[in-house]
Amino acid sequence: MLERPLHRRRLLQWAGLTASVAACRSIPATPTAPHERKLLKAVKLGMVQVDAPLVDRFALLKRLGFDGVELDSPSDLEPSEVLDARDASGLPIHGVVDSVHWRQTLSDPDPAVRAQGVAGLEHAIRDAHRFGGSTVLLVPAVVGAGVTYAQAYDRSQAEIRRVLPLAEELGITIAFENVWNHFLLSPLEAARYVDEFESAHVGWYFDVGNIVNYGWPEHWISALGHRIVKLDIKEFSRKRRNDEGLWKGFDVALLEGDCNWPVVMKALDEIRFSGWATAEISGGDEARLREIAERMDRIFAS
Repeated sequence: MLERPLHRRRLLQWAGLTASVAACRSIPATPTAPHERKLLKAVKLGMVQVDAPLVDRFALLKRLGFDGVELDSPSDLEPSEVLDARDASGLPIHGVVDSVHWRQTLSDPDPAVRAQGVAGLEHAIRDAHRFGGSTVLLVPAVVGAGVTYAQAYDRSQAEIRRVLPLAEELGITIAFENVWNHFLLSPLEAARYVDEFESAHVGWYFDVGNIVNYGWPEHWISALGHRIVKLDIKEFSRKRRNDEGLWKGFDVALLEGDCNWPVVMKALDEIRFSGWATAEISGGDEARLREIAERMDRIFAS
C-alpha cells in the first residue's frame, strides 16, 4: 500500500531542514572572548536516600556543596513543605521533571491519554514557577509498534503548542531530554524539532550518558549548541553493555565509563554553556552523595 502524500505542513517542515542544519554548523565569524566555565551542581531529590524530613535532606545537599536540586512533578510532596525546605536551607530548586511523560505520553493514539499528559505538563510548569525553577524536563514522545515516527512528531508538537503559552507566561522553559524513546535519534533532527516551535521557552535538556550507547556526546553538544539549556550527568559503559546486557551499561561510577569528560567539557566550552548540571544516577546516604559531589567536581574541572 502506498504511503499517503505528505501534507503541506510536513513539506514545509522538511524544506526547512537545510536551514536548520546550516544553523547547527554555524561558526562565529569573529573571535570571541574566552569562555569562563561555570557549572552549577545538582541532584534529583530522589537520590537523597536518607530517613529525614525534607528540610533536612535539602540542608544535607547544601552542606555537601550542591548548588541546587530538581524535583518530580506532579508528586505527593506538599508544596508548602517544599517551599519551607527551600527557604530554610537556602538550596534552590532549579527545575522539575515531568513525572507522567512516560505513562501519559504526548504521542499516544488516544486523545484522552494525551490530554492527561498535557495536564501533567501544565501542573509541572506551575510547580516549577511556584518553586522558583526555570525548566520542566520533558520526554516529548515515545515511538513504538502502535505509534509511528511521524505520528509521534506531529502529535507531540501539537500538544506542546497547547501548553507553550502557559510556559511563556510563567517564564518556564520546556526542555526535551534525549532518552531511549526511539525518537529524535540524531542531533540535527533534535535541533530542528526545537527550532520549529519558534520560542525561547523551548530547549534541550542534554543527558550526556544516554547518548553513549549510540553516539558521542560531544557531537550532539556541537550540533545542539545554544539549544542546550541544562545537562544530566551520568555514565555509560559500552563494555558492560556488550558483556552483561544493555541496562548494565549504566552500572558504573562517574568517571569510570565511556564518557570522555575532557572532550565533553571542551565541547560545552565551545558552545559557551554555563548553568545547571544534575546527576541522574543511583543515590544513597550522605557518604554516597559526598562521593557523587566529589566526582562531579572532578568532571567539571576536566
